[in-house]
Amino acid sequence: MKNLTFILLLLVPFLIQACQGTVATEKDKQSETMVSEKGGKAVVHLNAEEFRKKVVDYKNSQKWDYQGNKPCLIDFYADWCAPCRITSPIIEDIAKEYEGKIQVYKVDIEKEKELASVMGIRSIPSFLYCPVDGKPRMSSGIGQSKEDTRQMFKKNIEEFLLNN
Repeated sequence: MKNLTFILLLLVPFLIQACQGTVATEKDKQSETMVSEKGGKAVVHLNAEEFRKKVVDYKNSQKWDYQGNKPCLIDFYADWCAPCRITSPIIEDIAKEYEGKIQVYKVDIEKEKELASVMGIRSIPSFLYCPVDGKPRMSSGIGQSKEDTRQMFKKNIEEFLLNN
């Protein structure tokens, strides 16, 4: 009996810590969702199902039929990719700057491998520019500096999405 009590006393702190970690993770997820719902983030993360509803239903259509009512920029990225981490805050800024004119999405290729394959993603970061009418255009890589990268996005958005 003493051994069982001793073992339980040793295990209780570990169980409490494990439960707190799970609760913190759930709270983090809830807070991310609330920020997105309140419009605090201009960039929307898409999974494959949402991509099919908001961009193109690649499973049920053989042709490009854009589903959105505003042009969009899609960032295909991975968390482990250094250039992707560099572009992330730039993409956020671009999304805020062009809010109301374009929609900005992000797709994590590690979580959405089939989607990345269907879209022909061979290197990251890759960016898909989807006009409301017309064919989408893909670009990859970043500029030599953060400012060059920002200018690259602005030039491509103006040329490919807003036709300026």
